[in-house]
Amino acid sequence: MANVTITFTMTEFCLHTGVSEEDLNEIVGLGMIEPCDTATPPWQFDDYAVTIVRRAMRLRRELALDWPGTAVTLTLLDENQRLQQENRLLQQRLARFTNH
Repeated sequence: MANVTITFTMTEFCLHTGVSEEDLNEIVGLGMIEPCDTATPPWQFDDYAVTIVRRAMRLRRELALDWPGTAVTLTLLDENQRLQQENRLLQQRLARFTNH
């Protein structure tokens, strides 16, 4: 089964997510998302970037954060999720040794 990635131009991305071009520039500048190919303007973004921006916009709205605060929050939430997954894997490994 082939992976299909949908890409959006900057204008399409803004229309699809509801974010302004100015905010999109700040979001990219903060490293929350990256264009598919930064070397070839105009920027294009994949569907995963849409997911991240929608999540960021929801956090920003619900927590009344600015974009830098939203970027930090996303980083911390992602790190927390990664650590929880790592903890589950380590607990599974430990269980193999303690159950025998």
